[in-house]
Amino acid sequence: MKKVVAELMEANVGKVIEQEPLSKHTTMKIGGPAELFVEPSNIEHLKTTMNIIKKHGVKWRAIGRGSNLLVSDKGISGVVVKLGNGLDDVEIEDNMVKVGGGCSVVKLSMMLSKQGLSGLEFASGIPGSIGGAVYMNAGAHGSDMAAIVEKAHILFEDGTMQWLTKDEMEFSYRHSILQTERPGVCVETVLSMTKGEKEAIVAVMQKNKDYRRETQPWDRPCAGSIFRNPLPQYAGNLIEQAGLKGHEIGGAKVSEQHANFIVNTGNAKAEDVLNLIAHIKAVIKEKFDVEMHTEVEIIQ
Repeated sequence: MKKVVAELMEANVGKVIEQEPLSKHTTMKIGGPAELFVEPSNIEHLKTTMNIIKKHGVKWRAIGRGSNLLVSDKGISGVVVKLGNGLDDVEIEDNMVKVGGGCSVVKLSMMLSKQGLSGLEFASGIPGSIGGAVYMNAGAHGSDMAAIVEKAHILFEDGTMQWLTKDEMEFSYRHSILQTERPGVCVETVLSMTKGEKEAIVAVMQKNKDYRRETQPWDRPCAGSIFRNPLPQYAGNLIEQAGLKGHEIGGAKVSEQHANFIVNTGNAKAEDVLNLIAHIKAVIKEKFDVEMHTEVEIIQ
């Protein structure tokens, strides 16, 4: 790893830090150290970073703004590449928007509302990155990323990069091809928006943001929805009906505001959250004969 560090530093790709606590980079404030943490300052530096990683055959994975992510207390061996500052550029041309994967969903939705561009109102208040939102086809209020993505620039596991069309992304409920068939991360995407009335767009965004603030515990460290909805049922309803609201294991607690959220009460370990997830699964299976599947990405 010393050679990797030396080459990355010499190439001046951006932030290069050894043993960086990932609790500093996840919304749940949980996670052990990354053996090596790299935050490239632009796409060219990302390509350079990947070339160096491939050259040395080092394990790697990418993260965005750290929502929807639970990292083991042991941390992650190899290189963690963060798509953040420098990979968050936004270009707007008519109703088409090209945006870096590291851009904040909240920041982009606000920016587009001021331009009178409609289509991302559903995401108002979602504290993740655009890359992460594309990866998991994030959605709310009857819409999702699949409704607006035209194409996405993907960094694959082997370090190669390629543009995929919306059809090639194979979007479905909280799913894209990047999660299973062709593992990769979205480094930038092109969104097709709709011209609209600025005031009406802002009003819908504010309504969605207020609803999220009133019904979800984003004032506490959390990772977003823990489970996928076992449609036609809803995960939060099942957990609440099972009497698990407020249930705690260690520093992890089922939110009393929304039962499909687990909050870090201040000193939670990843193990606490995993044990609580396992307990919820077992109780729901026993009471309702429903298999629960996690939406949060777990890295162990």
